[in-house]
Amino acid sequence: MLVAGRVTGLFPPQDRDWGLPAEVPLTPLAAERVAREAADRVFDDAARSLNLDWQTELDGKQIQRWSERIGDRLVAARDQEIRAEHRGVHPEGPLNAPLLLVVGMDGGRVHTRDKDPDTQSRWREDKVASFTSYLPGDGKEKQPKALVTTYTATMKDAKGFGPMVNLEGNRRGLFRAAVVLNISDGGNWIDPLASQLKLADHRIIDYYHAVEHVHALAAAVHGKDTPRAEALGVELESLLWEGKVDQMLHRVKQQASPVEPVLPEHTAGAWQQGLRRELGYFEKHREHMRYDVYRAKGWPIGSGNTEAGVKTFNKRVKGTEQRWRLPGAEAILALRAAWKSQDARWERLWANRPAYVSAKIPKKAA
Repeated sequence: MLVAGRVTGLFPPQDRDWGLPAEVPLTPLAAERVAREAADRVFDDAARSLNLDWQTELDGKQIQRWSERIGDRLVAARDQEIRAEHRGVHPEGPLNAPLLLVVGMDGGRVHTRDKDPDTQSRWREDKVASFTSYLPGDGKEKQPKALVTTYTATMKDAKGFGPMVNLEGNRRGLFRAAVVLNISDGGNWIDPLASQLKLADHRIIDYYHAVEHVHALAAAVHGKDTPRAEALGVELESLLWEGKVDQMLHRVKQQASPVEPVLPEHTAGAWQQGLRRELGYFEKHREHMRYDVYRAKGWPIGSGNTEAGVKTFNKRVKGTEQRWRLPGAEAILALRAAWKSQDARWERLWANRPAYVSAKIPKKAA
């Protein structure tokens, strides 16, 4: 038993009398510290930090076991809330409905021990959703101001991720918010899931991703890194900023010539295929690129918060030196989502979590 940095030999009856956590032989304060360190850094570094403070000799494997058990409790609680939602019992939302709530979804990369049966790769995608409340801008000089961001994350597929996104949306008051935006890059699973869940009043393609496609479109017309492509890219970007996607596409079609490909190493067929692909992107999303209207309403047009969120999760779980089993990665993603969320849920978790005496412990662990 680790109590105030010392290893002791307490027996289970004393655990219960002291109200200690069910998952690990630690005091509540020590358990919170272990979970926090493991949510923020690799297990070996977490053990080193704790050993310096507590004068112990813990190793990374021990921190991994303890933190994953604590994370498992979060995953179980989340899944229980999802089951309750299916019965029509929703989590309590915020006291004040947000004026503007922005939902974003994206994926990262996790190196796993077992191969994905579909791709035969050990790299799998973790999925992250961010929910950010905003104060809208005035459509002129005053820019929209981000207030509070929270996260949910998983190793599950899009079908399994959907109920988690719904749950977090209910926590953030999504169905009571004055305006809800879904800002994304239009990725392969993101658009279908956003449509299925009916998350938002308005879907917006992240402006900065759209700009990348603008320059790819110009390169498809005039060749990569050519002066004519650069000039066309600047012209198209200006039209995009004003939300004039139809004019932008008309301008491209005026300049595109399907007769002679610009790049000599490409066949005419390959050149036309690349051009059609980029044109198709804008034709598909033209209704989600009305950037002049969005700015006039004081709304954000970029998915920076979501991308920053994915990076902060990648910082913890990505890397070839980290090889995860799926349940362990799920547990740590749950811990990191709680730790990185800005609504004080981490503090509430440790203030309100059940202690040993009220926890349901499997017989084999009792």
